[in-house]
Amino acid sequence: MNKKTIFLYACILMMSLLSFSVVAGQSHLDQAIKHSEAAVTSADGKTIAKHAQEAAIHAKAAKNDKTDAKHLDEGIKRLEDAVKEGNEGNIDAAKKAATDAVNHFKQAAK
Repeated sequence: MNKKTIFLYACILMMSLLSFSVVAGQSHLDQAIKHSEAAVTSADGKTIAKHAQEAAIHAKAAKNDKTDAKHLDEGIKRLEDAVKEGNEGNIDAAKKAATDAVNHFKQAAK
């Protein structure tokens, strides 16, 4: 192989690695939305609480991103409600709180 071919392969490899890392990375807010949506579709209170706790971790980390802080804070409050209600076995109330969190996070993402 000559130097031009090696350089070409090296460039292709670098471009592939860089583009993969961009595609693979999701923001904390995206993760908060996904876990909140998982909480909404969960069947039992403990699972709702588990997903809501995970969503809250990502939502709190998203505070460092450029997002609407008001909606982010409201979403976190709703997740705290979802955890509380889920642990108490109030499935409908927990799902409602998680749904409200999803709506706030989607507003924060705009």
